[in-house]
Amino acid sequence: MPLNNRHLANARLLGVALVAAVGLSACATYDDDFARVNSRLDQLDTQVQGAAQSAESANQAAQQANRRLDSLEGRVQQLETAPRRTPRG
Repeated sequence: MPLNNRHLANARLLGVALVAAVGLSACATYDDDFARVNSRLDQLDTQVQGAAQSAESANQAAQQANRRLDSLEGRVQQLETAPRRTPRG
């Protein structure tokens, strides 16, 4: 019987080793996946930062245009309320 117990212990040890090897080899493939995901996240982050800068530039341009319109508003109201001129001739 000791021979059978020894075989059983060896089989268990081999089984544990196989499970550990398969588990560790599966984890190794995740490194590539994580690297790919991180690379994609870096690309998206760059695009988002570019879009944020573009949006900020557009916002500043819109604010400047609004200030110009506000400065012209008084002149437009003055022209609208001025008495009509009669044409010559």
